[in-house]
Amino acid sequence: MILESENALAESVRILIVDDHPIVRYGLRRLLESERGFIVVGEASDGLEALSLARELSPQIMLLDLAIPRRSGLEVLREVANSGLPTRTIIVSAVMEKNVIAEALQLGTRGIVLKETAPELIFESIRTVMKGQYWVGRESVSDLVELVRRFLPRVPSMAKRANFGLTPREMEVIAALSAGYTNGEIAQKLGLSEQTVKHHLTNIFDKLGLSNRMEVVLFAVSHHLIDEI
Repeated sequence: MILESENALAESVRILIVDDHPIVRYGLRRLLESERGFIVVGEASDGLEALSLARELSPQIMLLDLAIPRRSGLEVLREVANSGLPTRTIIVSAVMEKNVIAEALQLGTRGIVLKETAPELIFESIRTVMKGQYWVGRESVSDLVELVRRFLPRVPSMAKRANFGLTPREMEVIAALSAGYTNGEIAQKLGLSEQTVKHHLTNIFDKLGLSNRMEVVLFAVSHHLIDEI
């Protein structure tokens, strides 16, 4: 269901709501439309519809329930994160279990809020994620490494010395990446060209069997690589 208004302001945050309960979608839509700067461009009641509307509408924010039919919320999250769409996903859940948070972070979510959350915090979570930060529960999180350390299980300490075939330079790139540096900033920090940084990142992805920067950060924290740098 597409709900975009022709008179919507271009600068409004475009939001897609995904939940299999009509009353929840209705409540969220009414809530968001009451706040200046937000526009609900669509609603989906299941995972397949969510993916279809995400591709069609390219929303900036997807508010995603995990317990939806036809494709689970985590499957939708994974596909959206790997699709190249500009959509940032916020999980909206009735419960907040540590293992679910860890898995959602690994799959690329930018926020997790409870359905019982006060309206002001839902608004703030969206604004925080739009700024490039993370939101968990009732607070914004700007330090991704600290967030991962809080929720992601870590491997036993006996594996701490493993470097997975990474060179010292690649370890430096991982450290800078985990600190939030862009490719250009990493190049400047390490005295390299951007092309060389990209080459190092490609090698890191290949050696660790990963496909994006977020996965590298998660891997580095959970395997103590950052502690070793």
